[in-house]
Amino acid sequence: MKPQQTEVSIPLHPPGRGPPLASVPDEQPRDFVLWSLFNVLAGFALTYLGCICFPSLIFSIKARDCKVLGDMEGARRYGTRAKVLNIIFSVLIAIGVLSTIAIAIVLITMNTR
Repeated sequence: MKPQQTEVSIPLHPPGRGPPLASVPDEQPRDFVLWSLFNVLAGFALTYLGCICFPSLIFSIKARDCKVLGDMEGARRYGTRAKVLNIIFSVLIAIGVLSTIAIAIVLITMNTR
């Protein structure tokens, strides 16, 4: 008759102290407030898109508030939304600036003929 083998697991951290340090992420969630503020100001100054860029600033401020309160999951969620909106609005601002430059060049060349 063969002896039965059973698996034994030994926890490497003391009970009641939470998970080991290796499984806890070290980095804080980002809030992208400066990028959002730049998008709002550049949107108003260059392409009149500042009011459209405003939600990214709101999500960035919410992410910072959650981070201060210790809600890292909420901060990560709002920070991700702010990042996505900032990418979209940065592209829109770049398209707006490039189209304004292109239209200005076309108008200048048409007037010089």
